[in-house]
Amino acid sequence: MKNQRFRTIVLSDIHLGTASSKAKEATDFLKKNRCDVLILNGDIIDGWQLRKYGSWQKEHTAFFRAVLKVMDKENTKVIYIRGNHDDFLDQVVPLLIGKNFQFRRDYVLKSGSKKFFITHGDVFDSVTSQMKWLAHVGDIGYTFLLWLNKFYNRYRAWRGLPYYSLSQQIKQQVKAAVNYISDFEEKLAGLAKSRDCDGIICGHIHQPAIRDIDGITYMNSGDWVETMSALTEDYKGNWNLKFYHEKPTQSNVRKANNKINNEPVLLATFF
Repeated sequence: MKNQRFRTIVLSDIHLGTASSKAKEATDFLKKNRCDVLILNGDIIDGWQLRKYGSWQKEHTAFFRAVLKVMDKENTKVIYIRGNHDDFLDQVVPLLIGKNFQFRRDYVLKSGSKKFFITHGDVFDSVTSQMKWLAHVGDIGYTFLLWLNKFYNRYRAWRGLPYYSLSQQIKQQVKAAVNYISDFEEKLAGLAKSRDCDGIICGHIHQPAIRDIDGITYMNSGDWVETMSALTEDYKGNWNLKFYHEKPTQSNVRKANNKINNEPVLLATFF
């Protein structure tokens, strides 16, 4: 992965505090990809698991050290958007710390002649916003899938087979999950239109994508649990999906355009 500089980088769903978090890879990504604006779009810290069975590791602290370093050395502006797993931020948002760090519920980003509404995405998830006990049950189920996936892929590696994501396959093949993702994307696009914006930038469902929905640009940065993906904007206003591993597989990203030129079910709780 070559060192690059962008106008904007969007990361979401790192889930620091969990065993599944790819914190080392996220930190390495920040070291190799610099930017003027870094948007941490929710679920960066997983408060749900930390309150129960999660644990904070040194590599989780290292991620925030990397963030502070780019703020100091590169004068990068950092915007941390509250997600459902880091809902403890409800007590402080909005909050500005110094000139380069702020906590927000949402944000409007100007990109060339266009405006993008940025939100984590859980605002449209009736399960996580209204029935938190059910959301926590789904979170346990997703965590179990990731645990099972780890051992299954050890077996596949022993046999010389490539990585296989159980959770991604479930989300792509179970009708309820597919319908939820489609509804989620359409509702988020509608939100952008209602805010008089040209596009929406979100996370939450761990499904990286860039596509057009009725004239609105829908972009999802993915996650740092499995896909290890981010959204990047260059200095010409072009947006791309960038993966930590340069050659994403079909299981990493849905069949959708991954480049644009400036242009309640239980499964829902897994995100």
